[in-house]
Amino acid sequence: MKIVIQRVSKASVSVDQKIVSAINHGLLILVGIEDADTNDDVDWLAQKILKMRLFDDENGVMNKDITEVNGEIILVSQFTLHASTKKGNRPSYIRAARPEKAIPLYENLAKILNKGIKTQTGIFGAHMQVELVNDGPVTIIVDSRNRE
Repeated sequence: MKIVIQRVSKASVSVDQKIVSAINHGLLILVGIEDADTNDDVDWLAQKILKMRLFDDENGVMNKDITEVNGEIILVSQFTLHASTKKGNRPSYIRAARPEKAIPLYENLAKILNKGIKTQTGIFGAHMQVELVNDGPVTIIVDSRNRE
């Protein structure tokens, strides 16, 4: 699984010009799932997200995690995170998982995160408009295949 975490002062997801999720202060997380991903990847990423210190402490140092600042999360499915651009000019998405594999993993990630912090989602497979104010800016890419 590959995720892009963005610290936001506000974010929303709309489908057909209707807001389906909206948060203030928290994280907007784009989630790409590939065929090789399992619930082990979900568990590892959920813990990484909840414990990652991306928020400022009283000294202006990123020392606090999302639970310590009472932030919120929006998860947005994004198969294009697994685009291969090695050949030609049209990205290939062959590594991206099909919905029957991806949806249960995506929903499980949302469920685990929601136990620790209020978590909303976009609509899997829908054409979404994502609006955000990236705070910092702070943007982190994490890949469960590269656990450093």
